[in-house]
Amino acid sequence: MLLRYFYDEKLAHASYVVGCQAKGEMVIIDPMRNIEPYLALAEKEKMKIIGSLETHIHADFVAGSRELADRTGAIMYISDEGDDDWKYKNLEEIPHQLLKDGDEFVIGNLIFKVMHTPGHTPESISFLLTDRGGTADKPMGIFTGDFVFVGDIGRPDLLEKAAGMKGTSLVGAKAMFKSLERFKDLSDYMQIWPAHGAGSACGKALGAVPSSTVGYEKQFNWALQFDDEQKFINALLDGQPEPPYYFAIMKQVNKVGIELIKNLPIIQVVSSYVELSQLITEGKQVIDTRSSADFSKEHIAGTLNIPYNNSFTNWAGWLVDYSKPLYMLIAPDQLNDILTALRSIGIDNVEGYADIDKIIQEATSKDTYENITPLEAKPLIENGTVHILDVRNQTEYMAGHIENAQHIMVGTLKNRLNELQTDKKIIVQCQAGARSAIACSVLKANGIHDITNLTGGYTAWVQDVMNK
Repeated sequence: MLLRYFYDEKLAHASYVVGCQAKGEMVIIDPMRNIEPYLALAEKEKMKIIGSLETHIHADFVAGSRELADRTGAIMYISDEGDDDWKYKNLEEIPHQLLKDGDEFVIGNLIFKVMHTPGHTPESISFLLTDRGGTADKPMGIFTGDFVFVGDIGRPDLLEKAAGMKGTSLVGAKAMFKSLERFKDLSDYMQIWPAHGAGSACGKALGAVPSSTVGYEKQFNWALQFDDEQKFINALLDGQPEPPYYFAIMKQVNKVGIELIKNLPIIQVVSSYVELSQLITEGKQVIDTRSSADFSKEHIAGTLNIPYNNSFTNWAGWLVDYSKPLYMLIAPDQLNDILTALRSIGIDNVEGYADIDKIIQEATSKDTYENITPLEAKPLIENGTVHILDVRNQTEYMAGHIENAQHIMVGTLKNRLNELQTDKKIIVQCQAGARSAIACSVLKANGIHDITNLTGGYTAWVQDVMNK
């Protein structure tokens, strides 16, 4: 048996290749949209990709099953659980097999058994894997998707918070409790292969270890320590992070399908500062992917700063308007990687890009914003000459904040600008300074210029001011 692990750090998303080497066949579990790594592995191992298994309709990335079906003819193995709202659509031209609890299917010498595990979503399923290539007649592990993670479980509130489906959080939490009772009946030796790791917004306390065992999670996963359903529900729903806006879009995309990458238009080159300025004047959205330090020193007015790092796709999903054309200011050698990242969350309407260094050199007008240390900010805050804007998550804010700070989470800021007090300078603050820098660019792009970024964020404030 062949088992390979693929991990997208920007999405904290894990996918798996499972293959029967004796038969030369492999399948992909919860594939990412960029299927090139799977194709490369199949070629290297001289195996054929014949299937794509999805544990549920994902909310945080575009699944690659339809890409695999187009390129390789792979069968989509997908859930037929849940009501009609949670059925896959537009499957007429795609080879697929609908799955119910207890169903089994065979890939070479490998047996996959379906376990319906609702809670995170109504249609969620897990796959128990048995390798019959030797003497084993019991499953060695389970692909849990967003059901059970290392140290955590899938959140049940996404449908309500991201998709606006009222009352589904409680229903999902109750379903999750029952699913976990079934999980507890599994053998302790079984391995757990989840779809996400630390940093994913699909849970609140995911571990950074890629896999675990059923027995270990029974002992140490906080969510598996409850016998009382109501106490479990209260604990599960408490403290869940804000889901990015794009989650609602992804649910629809993965349910009905999205344009194949091969059919997307060619990205155009924006060749001059004059051309870029015209695009900004026309109201086009432009993101600058440089570091926040470079952006604060000099940038093109009207652009939004989303640094290209491991948090890039998350903040792009929060801040990019999916309904409008997008232009990018980038280092040209990063073009393919940035496009892959954007397309992984369904941002396909990228119309053009420009070499950021060239544009900055040509620019006849550039903008900037200031940074301030906690010690420099302290007297301004004490004498009331500034406002404090805290752009962290709700749980971080509730755990401790600067006195009189206004709280607006950075991802929601563009839709809540009318709540800001702009009669004084605004000091923007997060936990360490990265998110507040993004927030500064949001404010600047929307015409709010009397701002400054608190370097080191609340962590530095506590260290340099509160603990002195």
